[in-house]
Amino acid sequence: MSGISSSRSPVRRAKAGTTEAPWVRWTLIGIALAFLLLFLVLPLAAVFTEALRKGFGAYLDGLREPDAWSAIKLTLITALIAVPLNLVFGVAAAWCIAKYEFKGKAFLTTLVDLPFSVSPVVAGLTYVLMFGSHGWLGPWLQAHDIKIIFAVPGIVLATIFVTFPFIARELIPLMQAQGSDEEQAAIVLGATGWQTFYKVTLPNIKWGLLYGVILCNARAMGEFGAVSVVSGHIRGQTNTIPLHVEILYNEYQSVAAFAAASLLALLALVTLLVKSVAEWRAERELAATADLPPERPTPLPTPAGIR
Repeated sequence: MSGISSSRSPVRRAKAGTTEAPWVRWTLIGIALAFLLLFLVLPLAAVFTEALRKGFGAYLDGLREPDAWSAIKLTLITALIAVPLNLVFGVAAAWCIAKYEFKGKAFLTTLVDLPFSVSPVVAGLTYVLMFGSHGWLGPWLQAHDIKIIFAVPGIVLATIFVTFPFIARELIPLMQAQGSDEEQAAIVLGATGWQTFYKVTLPNIKWGLLYGVILCNARAMGEFGAVSVVSGHIRGQTNTIPLHVEILYNEYQSVAAFAAASLLALLALVTLLVKSVAEWRAERELAATADLPPERPTPLPTPAGIR
């Protein structure tokens, strides 16, 4: 019996996808859980604990002050402008890169990844160099009374630059894996370009598109570096929530600072929840599609005279 049980143990480990001993697996799980607890769960808990340290009334007072409301509104406005623009760009870039072959395709893909490799602070300084009062376009903008830097347009431009790869990067590998057979079949059957997109492409990429939009929105509302450079830190006018939190914390208004920070923490939790639901729905649809029986081929008509 001992020989049989010892021979079954490697089989069990092979079925589990690993050949390591159980204690190795549990050790790795424990390390991962401890890491998540130390660097993710505890900081989130500390944010809400500090925000509610003086009671729920003080928490609401920190969110009701005019500067906080101004920061919240500016953050929402920035996200409402940046995310739809990045949605259009991301779908167009992913469609172009995944569906077509052309010269310069690798260069275009590299440009899509550029904001991931450039520091947000450098991106903000680039916009200052272009649109600032002493920048390349500064004198012309001043002559026409157009203000971009230290104003809402500059914040929106910096946010768009920092967040535009998220949707494209989610869709490019998905579209490449799906190929273009279904689109070509729809066109052969007489569908127009827009009909092919809405009826064929969009249903196939909807969950990846939703996931990219979620990540783009979370980054747009939480961006600090690029926005800090182009905003000018003008209270009640150009401060987003992250900048408002920094100012309050530097002024030792910890409860108000953590109250505003808790909004970003809640956004992170909602993002994770929606992401998990999107992944679950995508896996469920994929499993349902895989379980469908294969379609029987239509029998060819028998030519006349052949029995």
